[in-house]
Amino acid sequence: MQVIHTIAELRQALARHDHPAFVPTMGNLHDGHLALVRHARTLGDVTVASIFVNRLQFLPHEDFDTYPRTLQADCDKLAALGCDIVFAPAEEELYPQPQTFKVQPPPALADMLEGHFRPGFFTGVCTVVMKLFQCVFANARGERHAVFGKKDYQQLMVIRHMVQQFALPITIHGLDTARAPDGLALSSRNGYLSAAERAQAPQLVQTLRTVAADVLGGEHNLAALEQRAMQTLAAQGWQPDYITVRRRHDLLPPEPRDIRPGELVVLGAARLGRTRLIDNWEF
Repeated sequence: MQVIHTIAELRQALARHDHPAFVPTMGNLHDGHLALVRHARTLGDVTVASIFVNRLQFLPHEDFDTYPRTLQADCDKLAALGCDIVFAPAEEELYPQPQTFKVQPPPALADMLEGHFRPGFFTGVCTVVMKLFQCVFANARGERHAVFGKKDYQQLMVIRHMVQQFALPITIHGLDTARAPDGLALSSRNGYLSAAERAQAPQLVQTLRTVAADVLGGEHNLAALEQRAMQTLAAQGWQPDYITVRRRHDLLPPEPRDIRPGELVVLGAARLGRTRLIDNWEF
């Protein structure tokens, strides 16, 4: 496995390959990331994983400086998995100048849910993903594949729309959320949880599943269900940002005709102690 730190070296290493498969990450890899890499290995003739903590998607009060950086351990996991290339650029390599040109996703998609609580987040995501795509796929001559997880449900949708609207010749793959045995969605930020908080953390997905079951059971007053779910979490010590039922295909609130199995997703974000967790449940 090659560990590459510059764009020029990356493009040189990829020059002999026609069909790259790419998994962008911010590192501190867990089994969810590794599942994405395993899937990527089935798609192309070379598998690339990037490790880069992207300053552009962090708000000033968020955890950019303390976000866990575990490059050597990450590389050991990726090598054991058979990943071909790790692209781990320094910040000055990917952003040699202030990044004044940015990809601005449409407010209708990017300013709700996560974008409402983290203003500018999706601009940072789209800008770095577009730049990484250019680094990895610029010289590809065949099919191009990129693999993302569904835990970041809105992010996956934003990236799909970006690829479609810019006519990028890249197939986006979304894999189901990897979970611990107790149901907690795997996340690098789970490491911030204390032992007591970690034991409590599955309450988020349990709450989402309860909302989904209630809707499928015939309760269609979604606003009341969402409010009740948030109150339940708050009573257990959480600070919820949102619990909301949306249409899968555009993340807009469903019309009555949309309320049927296979069309909906319930999304949630809540803080437990100092750790903000997000999750979703399709139904």
